[in-house]
Amino acid sequence: MAVPVWSVDPRTGKQREQVAVEATAEEIDAVVRAAAAAAPALADRIVRARLLRTAADFLEEAGPRILEAADAETALGPGRLTGELGRTTYQLRAFADIVDEGAFLDVIIDHADPSLAPPRPDLRRYKIPLGVVAVYSASNFPLAFSVPGGDTASALAAGCPVVVKAHPDHPATSELCADALRRAAVAVGLPVDVVAVVHGFEAGVELVKHPLVSAAGFTGSVRGGRALFDAAAARPVPIPFHGELGSLNPVVITEAAAEERAEQIGAGLAGSLTLGVGQFCVKPGLVLAPEGEAGDRLLKSLTGAVSDAPAGTLLDARMRDNFIAGVRERAELPGVQAPVEPGDGGEHLVRPGFVSVPAARLTEPGDYDALLEECFGPVTVVARYATPGELEAVLGRLPGNLTATAHISEAEASGDGPGADLLARLTPLAGRVVVNGWPTGVAVAPAMHHGGPYPATTSTSTSVGGTAIERWLRPVVYQDAPAALLPTELRDDNPLGLPRRVDGHREA
Repeated sequence: MAVPVWSVDPRTGKQREQVAVEATAEEIDAVVRAAAAAAPALADRIVRARLLRTAADFLEEAGPRILEAADAETALGPGRLTGELGRTTYQLRAFADIVDEGAFLDVIIDHADPSLAPPRPDLRRYKIPLGVVAVYSASNFPLAFSVPGGDTASALAAGCPVVVKAHPDHPATSELCADALRRAAVAVGLPVDVVAVVHGFEAGVELVKHPLVSAAGFTGSVRGGRALFDAAAARPVPIPFHGELGSLNPVVITEAAAEERAEQIGAGLAGSLTLGVGQFCVKPGLVLAPEGEAGDRLLKSLTGAVSDAPAGTLLDARMRDNFIAGVRERAELPGVQAPVEPGDGGEHLVRPGFVSVPAARLTEPGDYDALLEECFGPVTVVARYATPGELEAVLGRLPGNLTATAHISEAEASGDGPGADLLARLTPLAGRVVVNGWPTGVAVAPAMHHGGPYPATTSTSTSVGGTAIERWLRPVVYQDAPAALLPTELRDDNPLGLPRRVDGHREA
């Protein structure tokens, strides 16, 4: 019996329309096999670049319909979603530029040298696509981390067909985006099956287990991501699983920084934790602030700014229920105060806020461990530390994170001093260390790294930025292969004009 997939308005909780049906195991098998059969058509880099740029064009043309559906399904608002669509089309075009340049192929040639001991054979190395990639869409970014998002863009850029498991929070948006990508494939002469979308929880499980799926990218919860990660590892042939699972994103505010600009830091923190109704994977979930007069000023500023923030709608009713239960659990702990009480904001709404606790309560395992776990939504934990030892003890208990932030004073920003020591302490905890800013907002740029130690991610790779393409490639070396048999990318005359390293020297 077919299981319907409904589009739901989180502002009202009402079903909007039936969008699709959940895919069966047989349908997953057919979709993956079709994607695998389409893989050879993606071998031409020129065509791949055209696909990515055409997909961006088609998404922009369909923009009004996509934005209308996305707002109706997520309540994120036209302004936020318009920016996200721009981000999505930008990263598609950015990966097209990367494909054109060709440096991602990482071509290295070492010519034979019989004078070495032992003699060196002729070695030629580059990277090739893994195969079909399974992408698991995120709830909180219906465009940039979903069907046309960074995982899909980078996989297509690498030459890998993509099967996307759509998120149940925005199925209509997913179908509209899939239509744009599939039309783009046809427009540039590629099989439509280089991109496919499926729906349903069981479909996601079947997808990661399929023998023709060669890698997977996931953005979501620790529980769901870990289950899929374990399934990927348990296959007869394990596959890479690049999962972004969860992050507390700690913020450390030094006493000197609080003395210097407590009000500014408090207002900035309020803006960061309430941005997008707190539904960013890099929302600051734990803030270590000093005791004392400067810390009190900071808390007063934070209280005023958060109190002025409006109630908002979370992405779905389940997340709302989890948020309300999570903040209640935290607020009821002995010694925890709620200067601005987060929680139920009325029908389908949540109220932003924060809780405060002495940092000493967090230095040892026990009843307060919930305060060191991510709570998805507009809430943060402010832990007031009295001594450097308390601060260090709390940092020592933190798992891996996407980000870690340091707010330091102007004097502490010198090259040798407490600022440098704090950055060195935070570096092992996160993939991105922010100084005197806020982690919300992940720039799509070549140098960006959006990842971190487990449980932030299950690998050392990034899901944002140009190097995200590396997840879907593997190196292969040809030894003493006759010139006529070499791939074009590895020939001495370099007919494709690729950047490469030859006999230890970089060639542009």
